[in-house]
Amino acid sequence: MGGVVTIPARKGKAVALAKGQHLKVINTHGQQVVDTWAFNRHDMGEFMSMEHTRTALLSVFPHVGDSFVTNRRRPILTIVEDTSPGIHDTVMAACDCYRYEQLGCKGHHDNCTDNLAAGLAELGLTAPETPAPFNMWMNIPIRPDGGLSFDPPVTKKGDYMVLRAEMDCVVAFSACPQDMVPINGRACQPTEAHFQVM
Repeated sequence: MGGVVTIPARKGKAVALAKGQHLKVINTHGQQVVDTWAFNRHDMGEFMSMEHTRTALLSVFPHVGDSFVTNRRRPILTIVEDTSPGIHDTVMAACDCYRYEQLGCKGHHDNCTDNLAAGLAELGLTAPETPAPFNMWMNIPIRPDGGLSFDPPVTKKGDYMVLRAEMDCVVAFSACPQDMVPINGRACQPTEAHFQVM
């Protein structure tokens, strides 16, 4: 079992997995959203796709036993365990500099798009694009009229997910730096999270 790795608050990390390996992702403080991506380790042009996953699952909410699929409709990660209430998001795009400009931010703001690039760069890799992420623990209720809202996570300190690699892949994370809407808790204070290769 590998050691526990920190995903620093507001920053990104990435890790390579072999097919069959398990990855535990920990919501250390209980209120942190972790944007999550996965890429075919041998072809970065194939990546985990929320659009294709929703089609495969016929659902916007993945559960234990469900597999995320790639833009080529092949399984890449499967949810093996989830100790949280299971509220995650497959709809929202990763935050970026343009999102923070729209929210009124002046100057640079850490963002998940840049964090994806930085996490992969540590492994000498570059993504061909920024796919829509699996937003672990992000709470985006979908109202009966189709409306959406940004609500605080419903997780508790120490909740975790275990994912199994269905192919050799690279998984990237961003401890989302959003501090202008309450997706990281009502205090709008991003924190670190952790992961462990099992």
